[in-house]
Amino acid sequence: MSSTTPIAITHLGLCTPLGLTPQAVLDNLIAGSIHGMQWREDLLFERAVLVGQVDATLPTIPAALKQFDTRNNQLTLLIAQQIEAAVERAKTQYGNQRIGLVIGTSTSGIATGEVALAEQRHSGEFPQDYDYAKQELGNTSEFLQSYFKLNGPCYTVSTACSSSAKVFGSAKRLIDADVCDMVIVGGIDTLCQLTLNGFHSLESISSGHCQPFSQNRDGINIGEGGALFTLEKVAVETPATESTAIVLSGIGESSDAHHISAPHPEGRGAIAAMQAALMMADLQPEQIDYLNLHGTATPKNDAMESRAVHTVFSSSLPPCSSTKPLTGHTLGAAGAIEAAFCYLLLSDYNKQQYLPPQVWDKQQDPNDPTLALVSKGMQANLCHVMSNSFAFGGSNACLILSRKLSTTSHRLGNGPQEITQDV
Repeated sequence: MSSTTPIAITHLGLCTPLGLTPQAVLDNLIAGSIHGMQWREDLLFERAVLVGQVDATLPTIPAALKQFDTRNNQLTLLIAQQIEAAVERAKTQYGNQRIGLVIGTSTSGIATGEVALAEQRHSGEFPQDYDYAKQELGNTSEFLQSYFKLNGPCYTVSTACSSSAKVFGSAKRLIDADVCDMVIVGGIDTLCQLTLNGFHSLESISSGHCQPFSQNRDGINIGEGGALFTLEKVAVETPATESTAIVLSGIGESSDAHHISAPHPEGRGAIAAMQAALMMADLQPEQIDYLNLHGTATPKNDAMESRAVHTVFSSSLPPCSSTKPLTGHTLGAAGAIEAAFCYLLLSDYNKQQYLPPQVWDKQQDPNDPTLALVSKGMQANLCHVMSNSFAFGGSNACLILSRKLSTTSHRLGNGPQEITQDV
């Protein structure tokens, strides 16, 4: 993918097990808080399970949009309200046909379908308000398009755990092709029985708290949450005063197709994605100041990723950590949520430039290469950060976000936490 158009990340909305405002999320992130991890009795058929859970009162779907009434879309609405003012300004500036939407998800409204199916098995009839379209993967993108009243390109990426990282590449292509002036991207997934029991059938669910890169790791915790961003071209005007901005400087995508549910053992696809992102960003490996690892705590992923990181970075291993012990693996939303974490690390919220610690038992797997895992309280001079997302079927994506000097002014909309962010 060519890097013809510099892309600025101009606004952010988010809701995760770590909180729903930027400052709260950042504070819990750098503290290594696991308060969002909760035991649930109603998700696995056979036992209780530890999951990352959103603790927020979700808004009601407007009556005019009741056909989109699912918990996934309620969470989406909560996040969308945080960037709504920015989208309205963009509609005036660009026109609603020049604003695109690309959303990643793997669950959509499946939980609503589960409730409806349970009712059908009990009473013989589906609930009157049940509509199969609520659990179609494109439902959340269609909901956002209707809610924001947009007429630009609108589609969904569903490539399992790389879904909402790959949306950044889709958005960049829309902007590079001059189809859109702004693209809203992100990912939202919510807890449901289907995914929990599916991963349990693969023997991939941890018996307790996940331990990425530990010799004692036994699988993932699943979580829920979401993040939305607005991406725009970097303007060329010179502002009266300069400040920092955050840009999408690189994205790499690959598809190694080694196995439907296992990565290539040497991480060939992961290596290709990281190298492609570095190439687009015109960076050398040693210029990456922090790496957010995919780090699922499954035996095969962590073994593969540690080897891939060593291949790409060699003797210049960056500080790195997996944030999934703090949120659970949010599946189709993981790429966007972890990109949001990287955004917050680079932002003015993180004035002391702390890094997210690796929360684990510190028992390194002797069979895997050792990584430079972050301990609590570590700081770094952050300019370029990388985030990895690797999925079933060998669908891989790697993002690089960078701090740059500003060229014009925008507002970063986060409800009561709104701040000015120049780009």
